[in-house]
Amino acid sequence: MRAEGRDAGTGNGYGNRRGIRHREGHSEGHPRGDDGTPGGERAAERSDRRAPQPRRASGEREAEVLAVLQGAGRALTPGEVAAQLSGDPAYTTVVTVLSRMHDKGLLTRRKRGRAFAYTPVADSHGLTARRMRQELDADTDRQAVLSRFVNDLSDEDEQLLRGLLGDLPEER
Repeated sequence: MRAEGRDAGTGNGYGNRRGIRHREGHSEGHPRGDDGTPGGERAAERSDRRAPQPRRASGEREAEVLAVLQGAGRALTPGEVAAQLSGDPAYTTVVTVLSRMHDKGLLTRRKRGRAFAYTPVADSHGLTARRMRQELDADTDRQAVLSRFVNDLSDEDEQLLRGLLGDLPEER
């Protein structure tokens, strides 16, 4: 049987779905403390436990995680990585960063107990070379990209590259 009149749709007549009447000056489910802030003293206690961290620059956390993994010399679980990172990041944050790095092909992982243990696929120089290769592969005109790359090199870097190319056998 359908309710009609002032109770129609809400079941209480106060016009909200949860059936909670809002008192003036109070938010739903969030009583205000003496200082007027939601939660009063409890909110202050919560803010003491974990102060908000400033937002990091893009890739800064990944670089820090990579440095930890490369310095370890063995596969690490998210908990082991988190213990070595600055800023006391949440475990879930570390898991997210590691998962994204794995998805990008920067890390390999193996099951260790209930968690994964992560290892970098290459050292820092190998990862830089890998990123350069990915950028080259993303463009349709490889000759133009390589030509501009070489033209933008310093004289020293160009000589180094020419020497490296001269050391390669003709057929690989």
